[in-house]
Amino acid sequence: MNWFALSCVKCQQKLAIGYHGLCSRCNAEIYRFAYCGCCGAELTRDELRCGKCLQQEPAWQQMVIIGRYSEPLSTLIHRFKFQGQFWLDRSLARLLYLAVRNARRTHALSLPDVILPVPLHHFRHWQRGYNQAALLAKWLARWLNIPVREDLLLRTKNTHSQRGLTAKARRNNLKNAFMVQNKLTKCNYRSVCILDDVITTGSTMNEIAKQLRKMGVQHIQVWGLART
Repeated sequence: MNWFALSCVKCQQKLAIGYHGLCSRCNAEIYRFAYCGCCGAELTRDELRCGKCLQQEPAWQQMVIIGRYSEPLSTLIHRFKFQGQFWLDRSLARLLYLAVRNARRTHALSLPDVILPVPLHHFRHWQRGYNQAALLAKWLARWLNIPVREDLLLRTKNTHSQRGLTAKARRNNLKNAFMVQNKLTKCNYRSVCILDDVITTGSTMNEIAKQLRKMGVQHIQVWGLART
């Protein structure tokens, strides 16, 4: 199966518009919610900041997500990330693209200068065969007319899987795991987006954002398919 198929990537029902990837029924089953535009926490209505972020702001300023990491979004992400179904990139990227457009209305989102997909360690990249964040970034860059750079962030440490780790263990696991290439300073990017598939505690994003701040980046956004 690929993105040219005229059937839903979840239930295989025939689609009137094939490139949408997901039928209206499966799309409606995605758990979307009002959220904090900074940390992605679920709220009763969309806000730029929640109480927690007002007290202790993350290392970034804004976040965009599609919805909760639950069915059917969780299954699609798992297939995309762990079952080699790289052709789901277009369908998932389209959902995130729509979330970005919506965030411009609900969270006063301004588009960044560049999209930076979270890198994989070269050994894990070799095992999987692709970087799922980079595949998503290429579609978004095309639709939003924003450059994507895969050469500015480097994963220097082959970390253990974050799944099942506590927030503290996640932070320790990611310590010194990323490096920002010196050529970022020559690009003069003032606003950047870090893109990943699933955001849990935000440890990965915090680690990268801190490195970007040291390089002089002023505004950092986090985009993800789902929030756990």
